[in-house]
Amino acid sequence: MTDDEREAIRARKRDELVERTNAENASDGGANGADRPTEPLHVDGQAGLDEVLSQYPLVLVDYHAEWCGPCKMLEPTVKTLAADSPAVVAKVDIDENQALAQQQGIRGVPTLQLYANGERVEQVVGVKDESSLRSLIQQHA
Repeated sequence: MTDDEREAIRARKRDELVERTNAENASDGGANGADRPTEPLHVDGQAGLDEVLSQYPLVLVDYHAEWCGPCKMLEPTVKTLAADSPAVVAKVDIDENQALAQQQGIRGVPTLQLYANGERVEQVVGVKDESSLRSLIQQHA
C-alpha cells in the first residue's frame, strides 16, 4: 500500500468520524457540544484569543507558521481534535501575530497550549501524536 493510499483511507475515516459525530450531536439536541465550533478558529491578536478563551471552557491553541514542516504534519491531527474532542481549537499564525506569540512565550513551532476555564494548564512543543493530545485534553475536560 502506498503512502497516498494510506492518506486517502485516513482522510475518508476522518470524514466518516466527523459526519457520525455531527449526526450524533444533531440527534441529541446539541448535548454533546454541537454549540461549539468543529473546525479550528483562526485567532488574530490578544483580543481575539481572549474572546475565544472567555467563550469556551476548554481551548487548545495551536501556534503555527505556514513555512513550518512539523506544523503541516500536525494539521490533520489538529483538525480531527477540533471535530471530535471536547476542546475548541484555536489557531494562531505566529508570523501574522508576532506580538501575541512573544507575549505567550512561544519560542518554537508548533506549540500547543491547553486552556481550561481561561487558565493555561498545559503547553506542548513539537509534533505529538493524536492519542497523546486527546489524553491531555481529556484530563482537563
